[in-house]
Amino acid sequence: MKTVIITGASRGIGKAAALRFAKENVHMAIACRKNSDMLEAVKSKVMSLGSDCITYTGDLSLSGNVKELFTAVNEAFGGTDILINNAGISHIGLLHDMSDKEWRNVFGSNMDSVFYCCREAIPSMISKKSGCIINVSSIWGECGASCEVAYSASKGALNSFTKALAKELAPSGISVNAVSCGVIDTDMNSVFTPEEKKEMINDIPAGRFGTPEEIADMIYSLSLQSPYLTGQIITACGGLI
Repeated sequence: MKTVIITGASRGIGKAAALRFAKENVHMAIACRKNSDMLEAVKSKVMSLGSDCITYTGDLSLSGNVKELFTAVNEAFGGTDILINNAGISHIGLLHDMSDKEWRNVFGSNMDSVFYCCREAIPSMISKKSGCIINVSSIWGECGASCEVAYSASKGALNSFTKALAKELAPSGISVNAVSCGVIDTDMNSVFTPEEKKEMINDIPAGRFGTPEEIADMIYSLSLQSPYLTGQIITACGGLI
């Protein structure tokens, strides 16, 4: 039975991914930064679909918290087979108005957490000569977005991290890929007004936002592929770029 860890799983893409994997009779650990009640609700749904599940609430930009998460996973399930690094935050505003703390928060959530989680997951994967790491990225990491410089930079870093780590782990039969998301209908985009959303949709050839379930299906499909598929940034954006 596979063990799956999903970060940022209390809502949005992380929640959808948890419910998709739950249908496959897996061991699962789901984590979020602070929405414990929402995370426990996801756990209940996961278990109702037939999978075991443990939860962890804490800031994964702190290495000590990540160690706690993986200690709990190792004690409960004995290692990690699939790691989905989905936790992340955005920041909208002019770069020259951005504070040091805001910059560090974006990179802490979007990059530091990925580094810490991968560092903890890799040893058990290497020992089994198998494993799958999937990072949730963004098209803004590929082409950049005005007024989202920190977010774009963090996702660009994540893409490079993905490609480099894939080369490092390929000899051990471990795949590392990223799903580069376009505009997805999640709470992260709730900051936009209906008029702003309409303008954004007008720029998307598919004529709509993507859904968390569509990205979750892509993540699940990637987890099934041969480890020969590795080091790829797979874009799902409705033709936007």
